[in-house]
Amino acid sequence: MKTFIDGLLHLRRGPWEMVASILIALGVAMLMQPFMIALFSASFIVTLIGTVMFIVVSHFPE
Repeated sequence: MKTFIDGLLHLRRGPWEMVASILIALGVAMLMQPFMIALFSASFIVTLIGTVMFIVVSHFPE
């Protein structure tokens, strides 16, 4: 856990890619759930933020 937080603080690629991937997965899960319209409405933004974040952090140093 300490290395994960250190990686986030020092802008390392691995931890930030994991956060971006979790955001993408969360956005897709929000898109597919049939229970809350608010989650469905916000799913596109969450997926978009995760995708853009993944593109940006893929240029971070290892």
